Amino acid sequence: MMTIRPAADRGNTRTDWLDGRHTFSFGDFVDPKYHHFRTLRVLNDDRVAPGGGFPPHPHRDMEILTCVLAGALEHKDSMGNGSVIRPGEWQYMSAGTGVVHSEFNPSRTEPVHLLQIWIVPEAKGQMPRYGQQPFPVTPGAWTKIATKDGRDGSLTIRQDATVLSTHLRPQGTAAYEFAPGRGGWLHVATGAVNVNGLALKEGDGLAIEGESRVEVRGVEAGQVVLFDLA
Repeated sequence: MMTIRPAADRGNTRTDWLDGRHTFSFGDFVDPKYHHFRTLRVLNDDRVAPGGGFPPHPHRDMEILTCVLAGALEHKDSMGNGSVIRPGEWQYMSAGTGVVHSEFNPSRTEPVHLLQIWIVPEAKGQMPRYGQQPFPVTPGAWTKIATKDGRDGSLTIRQDATVLSTHLRPQGTAAYEFAPGRGGWLHVATGAVNVNGLALKEGDGLAIEGESRVEVRGVEAGQVVLFDLA
């Protein structure tokens, strides 16, 4: 079974510097039907205006992944990390026992478009840790971004989950097979695709349960993120 989560149905946080879209319950937005999907807790699609950003704030006991789709995002945290994340790079922060961090758009002229993802860890109270790395773009091929065992050069996260991404050109395809008992969530970060006959556009999500295989076909060039979850 596959269920579309339309982009227009997501929650929205608007300020003078932020346009945030929430696939799942987040902050003041509560959706009992979409509080989470398996261990995927948050999938925020944020656009931050030039010079805007999130001031220092705490997290704990959450696996946090950030993907910059356009622009750049400056990160600082209480572990002593400071970096700028650019398109093609992913950042990982395991909040564990507690981390304080800030995220800002360092540009005076260009907005930044990013995805922020939270995955519930397999255990609480672990030591915080951080990672950041670029991932190559291979149209039509799934790139492992994060896995429990760090295989194939992926970031190592503390949960039985695999996060993958692909870029698709029009009519390009990428197929993926799920092991028995596993479920998936697909997010169209940019562009438009067709998944097993279902049409999805930018911002749409797709809950995947009881399916052994999905084929994603590009309609408009763009990027897709896929979560394989226990």
